[in-house]
Amino acid sequence: MAMMEATLYRHDVQLAHVLSGGAQRHETRGRLFLEIRDGDGAGLGEVAPQPVSLNGDPGIESVIEELCEIVLPQLRAIRQRETSLPSWTRMNRLHAPREASATALALVEMALLNRELIAQGRRLEELWPHQSPLRLQRAVSLVDEREAWPTLDGVARLRVKVSSAPIASRSLERLASASLPVILDFNAAATSDEAVVGVLEQVQDVATVVAVEQPFRVGNLIDTTRLGERLGVAISLDEGVRSLRDVEQIVRYGAARLICVKPSRVGGLANARTLIVRARSLGLEAYVGGFFESPYARRVNRVLAEHCVVEPSDVGDVEVVGEDARVLDSETGFGLEVDADFLRTHATRIFTTGAET
Repeated sequence: MAMMEATLYRHDVQLAHVLSGGAQRHETRGRLFLEIRDGDGAGLGEVAPQPVSLNGDPGIESVIEELCEIVLPQLRAIRQRETSLPSWTRMNRLHAPREASATALALVEMALLNRELIAQGRRLEELWPHQSPLRLQRAVSLVDEREAWPTLDGVARLRVKVSSAPIASRSLERLASASLPVILDFNAAATSDEAVVGVLEQVQDVATVVAVEQPFRVGNLIDTTRLGERLGVAISLDEGVRSLRDVEQIVRYGAARLICVKPSRVGGLANARTLIVRARSLGLEAYVGGFFESPYARRVNRVLAEHCVVEPSDVGDVEVVGEDARVLDSETGFGLEVDADFLRTHATRIFTTGAET
């Protein structure tokens, strides 16, 4: 009897526009593509982890290790015990308190969902009908004034990377010329209340600030709440949003009014939707993050955003140097599929497991 086969590919891309944040400079990104094949059906998932571990998010090598040593053996054991692959909705039950667990599970969950939709002859929009028009948010940086910005056509809001250092006048002029509302994203790198206030005052002279995002380290809700009371603008949290408990604690402390939910960070698409719906029921607004992925996964994130958020989301196009993942239209699944020839010729196959008979 044919058994489950899993193949993992890695495709590293160089970003056309470098993005410097308070704690990291984004120049390249590694994307992981996982194909799960069982019988006649196959599905493909994708995540784009950090190059190295930062602020509680795993580095790409630890995700590969988690996938190979923990998650795929668990999936194979379920397949052998139950004689069929589990539904994509069951993967979040395998979540463990390891840094790479959520991202590895998100990759498997997405592949299983894609496989199920294709087998059923359905598209993702049938599962998550569109509720709101897609509004895009674009990430840019004020940390390094030499960095070029991507095109801002069709963008509703900027997510501006900042540090605790004063902003150069040239960067402020460029921000003013964009004439867009902004979120100031500190990426947990703010050194003090005064540093945040100083940056906020600089930006408020040239743009409308919607929120200050993740000023302090993950879990520091007390200082975040206190800062929010002082600032007079909303607080948004990003790296600090990983579970329903996080959402409930944010509401309990009154620490934020806006959150960013990234499927790969919270354990997958099912968890992301649950967190967003719960957050909105508690009075928080949410947006979807995940713009380092290829056009394939970004389309999935867009469908999620159109289904359950009204805020502008970080799911717009990202330019890369060289060839991006080639995608083809599909009548089922996610509406797109990654060209198999592209994976074979441009991506690196990390491993193939299974295929026993």
